[in-house]
Amino acid sequence: MVTKRCVTCGRETTDYVSFKCPVCEEEIVRCETCRAKGNPWVCPTCGYTDG
Repeated sequence: MVTKRCVTCGRETTDYVSFKCPVCEEEIVRCETCRAKGNPWVCPTCGYTDG
């Protein structure tokens, strides 16, 4: 099982979704909890945000 860190809450999780930032293509990892709550995310590389 692969564990990754959520960019929103910083928690390590195995229950996540990952996708590429639409600006710089950095991998964005979001845990199921932050996705369900609709918490905003910020790209750690370029600072792009969804909210």
